[in-house]
This record gives sequence, C-alpha cells and structure tokens, in this order.
Amino acid sequence: MGDWIQLETAAGPVRAWRASPRAPARGAVVVLQEIFGVNPHIRSVADGFADEGYLALAPALFDPVEAGVELGYDQAGTERGVALRNAVGFERAVQVVDAAATLLHRGGLRVGVVGYCWGGSVAFLANTRLGLPAVSYYGARTTPFLDEAARAPMLFHFGSDDASIPPEAIALHRERQPAAQVYVYAGAGHAFNRETDPAHHDPGNAALARTRTLAFLAEHAA
Repeated sequence: MGDWIQLETAAGPVRAWRASPRAPARGAVVVLQEIFGVNPHIRSVADGFADEGYLALAPALFDPVEAGVELGYDQAGTERGVALRNAVGFERAVQVVDAAATLLHRGGLRVGVVGYCWGGSVAFLANTRLGLPAVSYYGARTTPFLDEAARAPMLFHFGSDDASIPPEAIALHRERQPAAQVYVYAGAGHAFNRETDPAHHDPGNAALARTRTLAFLAEHAA
C-alpha cells in the first residue's frame, strides 16, 4: 500500500511516505511525525488513513538537516530527536507541509493535516499559515503561537495526564482558539495514540480520538 516518493520543497528535497487507498481517494491527509522520524508508527498511521479512503503523505520533516532518520523511543532517540527538531525549526517544517499539500491539491483533492507531538504543533501552524484544516495530537510546543488566527477548522487532542501539556496550557488553547474543537482524554498521557509503544499507548482513548479525527476529516478534507 505504501511507498516512498520525493518532494521538492523550499527547504530542499524531502522523502515522503505515500499511502494510497485501494479505490479512488475521497480526500487527502498530510501526516506529520513525532520527533522520532517517519518510523513504523507514523507509516502505520498513514496506512490507516489510506484504509479509510484517503491518500496520505507523511513527509520526513528531518530531511532538510539529516535524511533517513528513524529513531527509537529510548533516551538516546529522544535526545537525538529533540536536537533534530530544533535544527529543522518550525519555518522549514511548514515549508515541507506546504509542498506536500500542494502536491495533493494538484490531484484535485481536499487536504487536511494530522500531526502528532511536535508534528501536532506543526499541524497548528499549517492551519494558521497555510489555511489547512488540521488535527493536533498532544502538540506540546503550540502555546507560543496561540495568538495566530486560525484560517481553517481546527481540532486538538490532549491527554489529561500529559505532563508536557498541563491543564493551564489546555485552558489557554480553549481561550485563544475559541472556535477550535478541544478534547481531553481522561487518564491518557503523552503519545497515547502510539500503538507501537506499549508504555504510552492507550487503546481506548486512541480509538475515540481516531473516531473524532475521521469525522473531522470527512467534513473538512473529503
């Protein structure tokens, strides 16, 4: 179902995992990685959207500084991911999203963005800066940008027990983005959708968030 393609972006050439539906696509989704690269989890997420009828692209956001990065969830992987995230920065990440969305739009498809962790914050900026409907899962770096006006529908997913996004930060999302949908999942921590990581995965809350995400995409990207 999936294969790698190359995107030409303002930040340089970037690989993207492309997951194609078996039937003509009902819409398109740009899937944005965590700090661990376009690893098996992110490829699986993209494949899952293809199973729902969407053409999904997961661009490798680290490629402008280091190509082919797939990291583990241990301390070394986290530290390396943070360093690469900081090296890429938000501006180049948004440029990559722009190229992916432009390619999908050329196919005549409506496009939404779904991002996880760091990608969740990039998804928010894809909304405010590119005008794309977006879903942000546990984006912990969004708060400094919340005064940017949304230009499309916006959906946030947060875990109630996510130490990186305290309740006051969630409240600020509601205050600064009053038109956005904001859901908080009781008992869920950070990365509760990461099915390849039993230490973080919360199957029940992940399934509920997925149902809401698919309903959002059906309305705004299909």
